[in-house]
Amino acid sequence: MLGVTQIFAWGSSYYLLAVLAKPIAAETGWSLSWVVGGVSLGLLTAGLISPWVGRAIARQGGRPVLAVSAGLLAAGLLALALADSLAAYLSAWLAIGFGMGAGLYDPAFATLGRLYGHGGRSAITTLTLFGGFASTICWPLSAFLDAHLGWRGACLVYAGFQLAVALPAYLFVLPREHQRPAPPPPPPISPAHAQARPHFQGGALFLLLAATITLSSVISTTLSVHLLTVLQTKGLTLAAAVGLGALVGPSQVAARTVEIVIARRHHSIWTHVVSALLVAAGLAALWLGAPIIPLALALYGAGIGLESIARGTLPLAIFGPERYPVIMGRIAMPSLIALAAAPSIGSALLEIGGLDGAMAVFVASAAVNMLLAAGLFLMLRSSSSARSP
Repeated sequence: MLGVTQIFAWGSSYYLLAVLAKPIAAETGWSLSWVVGGVSLGLLTAGLISPWVGRAIARQGGRPVLAVSAGLLAAGLLALALADSLAAYLSAWLAIGFGMGAGLYDPAFATLGRLYGHGGRSAITTLTLFGGFASTICWPLSAFLDAHLGWRGACLVYAGFQLAVALPAYLFVLPREHQRPAPPPPPPISPAHAQARPHFQGGALFLLLAATITLSSVISTTLSVHLLTVLQTKGLTLAAAVGLGALVGPSQVAARTVEIVIARRHHSIWTHVVSALLVAAGLAALWLGAPIIPLALALYGAGIGLESIARGTLPLAIFGPERYPVIMGRIAMPSLIALAAAPSIGSALLEIGGLDGAMAVFVASAAVNMLLAAGLFLMLRSSSSARSP
């Protein structure tokens, strides 16, 4: 159930303007940059409310929070369909942003972690497999709806789905959970406390985890937005760029399928480390160019496919199910805010440094993320050794 609702939660928010931005700008006369800026506003809003969402799921479970997200997405999409001014349009994206913050991957992961505890890893991994089809399903659907109903009609259909399908599914399919007090924040680590418990590195562990997840998200989002531009700048035609770019999606799904099969045999930190390595290798190969562009895109796609799994499973493995919803909310905040800025960052890099300069920054960022992932691995290994008798 969550897999289906996630496809349309992503498709009617994050992926919506990939198809509808130009029709909206053409009909209304608003500049394309302002139209596309709606998604950035929504992501910024989602990031700001994420800590509250995590605490709410920790107290009440995911059922009421996800139900509210369906209502907010429906309200925002309805407002979008009725928007007759740029101010009304952006206000609609504020409502959609609240719905995104309460209903995309991180709240869904937190819900599964609270329901299944440490056993939620396989469910989280499977959920990302469903989510990987969001653009595959919703981009053609949005184009079909726009062609037959216009962009406003498309928004109304997506709003109807949230009310008629997602909201009842959340209310009647998700298990009802007992309320519980939110877990207390981790205690500060004083020098004396650190000496008494040398293996306790919760604060540093969280910061390192949040940093590497945020950087992973920024790299994948920035490059995904500008991938066709990068490929065309390398001399490919638009048709060739689209054809090669299509390798990314199947590579994501293939990597996630492999992870589902072998997940029981390794700790989630290995998923994150391999993800960082594959993204770095893919970007480096893409920088080098032909004839290894297909291999580069396959490696990059596999890496970002595993990235989504690590984002959901690694915090659960490190911090446990009790604190998991709160941790996910805190991690989502910098990650979503960074995602809001990622497209503008990529445009600035391409404008200032050209393709080579931008790719150099992408590859350097991926190398830094490899170091962060390695540091997290070593810190977890050290903590595990300290706890061993």
